[in-house]
Amino acid sequence: MEVKIGIQQAARELVVEVDDETDNLEKLVTKAVADDGVLALTDAKGRRVLVPAARLAYVEIGTGTPGTVGFRS
Repeated sequence: MEVKIGIQQAARELVVEVDDETDNLEKLVTKAVADDGVLALTDAKGRRVLVPAARLAYVEIGTGTPGTVGFRS
């Protein structure tokens, strides 16, 4: 599952590939925002990503789309 995290005052979004269900991810984000805590995710390679909930601009949860090479018409 691909999670895109927009961070306030950051030019780029953070993209994390996680092995978790959509409902569980939504609960983690909701809890972090409600508690004004930290959103903590573990990516598919076992690395931890921590983002302060106060700095979240948006969180997009969905399946990743395969990249394309070349020109599209």
